[in-house]
Amino acid sequence: MRCLLMLALSAAALGQSGPRVQFSHTTESLRGVSAVSRGVTWASGTHGTYLRTIDGGVTWTPAQVPYAGALDFRAVVAFSADEAFLMSSGPGEQSRIYHTSDAGKHWQLQFTNTSPKGFFDSMVFWDAKHGVVLGDPIPDEAGKLAFEVLLTDDGQNWRPIPSAQLPDATEGEGAFAASNTCIAILPGGADSNIWFATGGKVSRVFHSADRGQSWQVVDTPMVHGPESAGMFSIAFRDPMHGVIAGGDYKRPKDDGPNLAFTDDGGKTWTLSTLHPLAYFSAVAYDRKVNEQAIREDAIEKRMRVKAVAPQRLFIVGPEFVFDFRPPANPRRMNGKKKMGLEFNAVSAYPEGGALIVGPKGSMAFLP
Repeated sequence: MRCLLMLALSAAALGQSGPRVQFSHTTESLRGVSAVSRGVTWASGTHGTYLRTIDGGVTWTPAQVPYAGALDFRAVVAFSADEAFLMSSGPGEQSRIYHTSDAGKHWQLQFTNTSPKGFFDSMVFWDAKHGVVLGDPIPDEAGKLAFEVLLTDDGQNWRPIPSAQLPDATEGEGAFAASNTCIAILPGGADSNIWFATGGKVSRVFHSADRGQSWQVVDTPMVHGPESAGMFSIAFRDPMHGVIAGGDYKRPKDDGPNLAFTDDGGKTWTLSTLHPLAYFSAVAYDRKVNEQAIREDAIEKRMRVKAVAPQRLFIVGPEFVFDFRPPANPRRMNGKKKMGLEFNAVSAYPEGGALIVGPKGSMAFLP
């Protein structure tokens, strides 16, 4: 079904270079999005739905994984027009991992969560053979409460990290399957870092520098307490510089400690000075600007000078997206409420810019 979506920009929005609506041809709620390139992008959502474009969003083709109509695909990670992984979120066996290598003509069910208390939250990949899935804490045979972390080394078989190898989770602590961004890695295969962000009773960042063999945990100054509050998204532009974003999804307009940054790999986090803030479901670095920042950081290190490298972040709220280029104030893109345009998730293009997706098939492209 064709979704007729319109976009209204606030006075502080992007003007002539602003966002462009894409017609998804679905009314499903979308929470997964993966941009392979400006030409090829995949998205995923409720009722076993996935979507694909191979012409830069001119045409989106929705489809359904066979026998998966009851599943909610909260994550998609794509590597080409033909290859993609899907992760569904839900209690127990509703949390699954699928793979296709022929553009969705066939889907292989790779893993089904057998724990009744299991619930998958996020999935990321270094490359097409090496990935990681994060799930909410479950107790082991001894009663220890630990997050589920699954790894694959061949893109086919998934193995859980033993709970004894993971730090204890706090009672009432969990991760959020809001946008497939509560876990972060640096894609490409060379880096070994994993970070994931939690919420609920506490807001903590778990970090492994060796792909899950050992872990450290740090408290953050982010909002926490209610089960609906905490960190919903984490992203890194290099091993040292990262961002966390969140809030309380039941009180989305509340200002609070909902955005913070690190420059030491996540050991410490500094709250943003921006106010007012609100609930954020996703954050991502602009990949083209990020690459430029990494190059400039390397030059500055060799020359032993200190300067502010360029940054660009996309910060997603339910009714708006911030285009944030620190230290300048963010520019805000608003969805037109009466047309039902809202946002959940974002994926940055390698060429720069991003695609934002949300409820009722909402899609908007930011150059």
